[in-house]
Amino acid sequence: MKRQNIIISDKKMTPTSPSQSNTPSSRFGFTPFRQQWQLALMLFSLHGLLVWGIGSELQTAWTLFHYGCFLLWQPVLHGREPLTLRTALILLGGGILMTMFMSWWLMAFWLCLLFSLLGGRIFSLTKTPSRPGFLLAATYLLAMLTLHVVPRLLARNIDTDALILLVEYGLLLLPVSLLFTKAEYGDTQQALAMDFFYTLMLLMVTITLVLGCFAIATTTQARYTEVLLKMIFALAAGLLALSWFWNPRAGFSGIGLILSRYLLSVGLPFEQWIQNIAELAQQQRTPASFLSHAVAEIAQLPWVEGAKWQIGQEEQQLGKPSMHLHELQFHDVELTLYSRWPLTPALTIHVKLLTRIVAEFYEAKRREESMTQNAYMQAVYETGARLTHDIKNLVQSMGALCSAAEHTAASDQDRLLALVRKQLPLLNERMARTLTKLQSPASESRRSLPILQWWENFQAHYPQLGIVFEATISENPEVDSDVLDSVTDNLIQNALAKRSSQPGLEIYVTLHGDKRYTVAVGDTGSAMPSAIAENLFKKQVSSGKGLGIGLYQAARQANASGLTLALKENREGAVWFTLGPQQTA
Repeated sequence: MKRQNIIISDKKMTPTSPSQSNTPSSRFGFTPFRQQWQLALMLFSLHGLLVWGIGSELQTAWTLFHYGCFLLWQPVLHGREPLTLRTALILLGGGILMTMFMSWWLMAFWLCLLFSLLGGRIFSLTKTPSRPGFLLAATYLLAMLTLHVVPRLLARNIDTDALILLVEYGLLLLPVSLLFTKAEYGDTQQALAMDFFYTLMLLMVTITLVLGCFAIATTTQARYTEVLLKMIFALAAGLLALSWFWNPRAGFSGIGLILSRYLLSVGLPFEQWIQNIAELAQQQRTPASFLSHAVAEIAQLPWVEGAKWQIGQEEQQLGKPSMHLHELQFHDVELTLYSRWPLTPALTIHVKLLTRIVAEFYEAKRREESMTQNAYMQAVYETGARLTHDIKNLVQSMGALCSAAEHTAASDQDRLLALVRKQLPLLNERMARTLTKLQSPASESRRSLPILQWWENFQAHYPQLGIVFEATISENPEVDSDVLDSVTDNLIQNALAKRSSQPGLEIYVTLHGDKRYTVAVGDTGSAMPSAIAENLFKKQVSSGKGLGIGLYQAARQANASGLTLALKENREGAVWFTLGPQQTA
């Protein structure tokens, strides 16, 4: 099976009006650096609040200024999205709380939160030119937390002139350096791409660092630098142990394996999803119906706003579009998912996994439909081939009668008239049965005759053609005359075609046995090639003498009626075919 690749692209629906495309920021090349400027402004305002704002008369002004700069930079809400009343109340409440309850503990938690947001942003980005800028900003936040905020929490006079100079002026070089880092247009498109798992992990690590330093410093009389080094080494050892337990070499399966079930089921249990898709594959008959129900399952995920898919020229839509669309292609399907927010790396992997599952089930339904269609066409082909074979035998029997009438002398007119009177009703009956099969192939009926009566009627089909008929049979069992007529006619016509290229060839038709009768047709011509003889009744063979599709169909017709058609002998001067009941074990 040819493997199909799934192509996924994350796009964002943006306005394309001329007024927006010609904004001043885009004309003067400011747009790609907007994130760096906003981040640097937020850090400058944070520095002013921490160094010159807390405890001064300008504390409220610095707090509001910093909070406003944070809202300009924050990576959670996008500037183009409409601001709902709920969101506005949350933002207003955050500003009020920060202004009214300003303290060093609040600022310690605030710095931990900012550091985790930047860290999650860094882990979400690939190696782009803007990544060093985020690293500088994260370094500044961590330095301010450990060198300025945490010592204030301990309420100890540990400041030195060098430390004060470093905090008030030296650390400002980091936000300034941020302004000179490179940026790309693509980074602004990924502004909301933030890994929640890494953000939460960094938040827990920084909070542990702050609380650990505070706990050790309050229970011991150690210097702050000693406390900080102990806590840093303790966190490093803990992270090293966690990394080993995440994927150990032997024995324990690892924390990573335990969490994989949850991490791979963003929004639903993975086993339930597989079970639902498998049930849909069994319930739905067509690939299109299965795909529509599978997309409906995807649309129930909490982060999916809507979906649109197209198969050929037919397009369907579910839910409603959003600003964030993700285009996927597999086989002949073009699928577009609309999400409530941009996909993080974890969600991107999840979307690819879910889409791969749907694609494989969809392709299985396509193959199933194709196999059903092929089976139907095969049945139509076999029915048509068998009926064509019967009609050909009827035409050949009529041709034999016409040949007999053409070569009959005037003195034998009475014998010819008796032969025609006897054969025409039989031919008419066979024609009527063939037309019945053509109109209703599934309602074929068996026409039984005593074998001696069939033998007498069959000999009359080939008068004056030089065919030798011999019969030695002790009993008179009932046989299916239609099958015997069809198969034996085919064997005789092949022998007659062979005689046209080999003059002097003799044809024999014999009937012998008892209840286990055997009808044999032989000739004295040349033997068939071994390549044709080996595959004669197994598949269609290519031959210019009529030994091909006719015998293949004749063998299938005989097997369906409990008979066996075989090549008994194949040598020069003696080529014999036999037809008789199948051997029973």
